[in-house]
Amino acid sequence: MDGKAKAAESGKAARSPSVPPARDPSAAVAEEYEAARRKDTADAYELFIARHGDDPLAEKARADLRRLSR
Repeated sequence: MDGKAKAAESGKAARSPSVPPARDPSAAVAEEYEAARRKDTADAYELFIARHGDDPLAEKARADLRRLSR
């Protein structure tokens, strides 16, 4: 390769990708649960459960919902 081609190739390798790496789904779910806890309303917990009913944090959200209904 000549100098121009090498420079062009090295410039491509040095650039950061335009698409960020995929986010950990469990971190996103945990953030949503914390947002529901901050609101501490039945609507917030019900929405979390509707979106993530199979997640282990859904059981905590159900317990929080029961606590609110007492």
